[in-house]
Amino acid sequence: MSPKLSAPADVAIITVSYNSSAQLADFLASAIRSVASPSQITVVDNNSADIDITQKLANKLGVNLLKLEKNVGYGAAVNKAVPSLKPHLTTLLVCNPDSELNVAAVQRLSEDVMDQKVGVAGPRIFNEDGSVYPSARNIPSIRNGVGHALFANIWLSNPWTKNYLSEAHLQDSTVQAGWVSGACLAIRRELFERVGGFDDHYFMYFEDVDLGYRLGKLGFTNLYVPEVSIKHIGGESTKATKKTMLRIHHESAMRFIQVKYEGILWAPVRGIIRIGLKLRFWLQARKATT
Repeated sequence: MSPKLSAPADVAIITVSYNSSAQLADFLASAIRSVASPSQITVVDNNSADIDITQKLANKLGVNLLKLEKNVGYGAAVNKAVPSLKPHLTTLLVCNPDSELNVAAVQRLSEDVMDQKVGVAGPRIFNEDGSVYPSARNIPSIRNGVGHALFANIWLSNPWTKNYLSEAHLQDSTVQAGWVSGACLAIRRELFERVGGFDDHYFMYFEDVDLGYRLGKLGFTNLYVPEVSIKHIGGESTKATKKTMLRIHHESAMRFIQVKYEGILWAPVRGIIRIGLKLRFWLQARKATT
């Protein structure tokens, strides 16, 4: 007989909303079922047009709502929520609002990150169509990053994309990963605060890559935990602004390259990559508008 699952009382669930009220009701219902009290849940609103709807929903369900005066981005919004959390909430679970949580995933991830050697832990993530999202990947190197950027959309089996995506998401038992997706990840609150949280220079994208990279450099192990899973619909608040999101994605990629390959010796390589990313953005933006 499997052990009975209990909704943890020491986990803080943080989600970031930007015009996401249509997805929040279902997400919050699943989050409330996954913890001991609705007061453990915080919605950070990035100055959305639908804030009145979100406010009413938060009041009705008894979850916390932190309203920001401007859209500061994903990681920065999460960072702003942490100082206001009750002291007994020792684990953070950061999750997109277009996801469906469950108590098994929340309990298992919170247990795994209590290991002092673990940095972040993330579950298997199912897309809406039932496919598995590659949410656990290797830290991108220049070789794999450039190869993935150039060939991912035209040569699906290229070796650089395969190495970057890794095969972690295809495993059925816990494995190490370079980083796990910010769509759903757990981390000890103490550790998150110690490393300064997400780098808020990333407006969106790569804040999870950067966090995994920094934790790895400090000697922590990041885990992909496919024994538990969540469902992720994906990208609901950004579908209407695809070109803008493409630009932000490429800017964030360049930011990470600058962080990982800093110093004057890497300057020529960074310059070449910057040109390549600008070209890739132009091609993808053109495709998005046709």
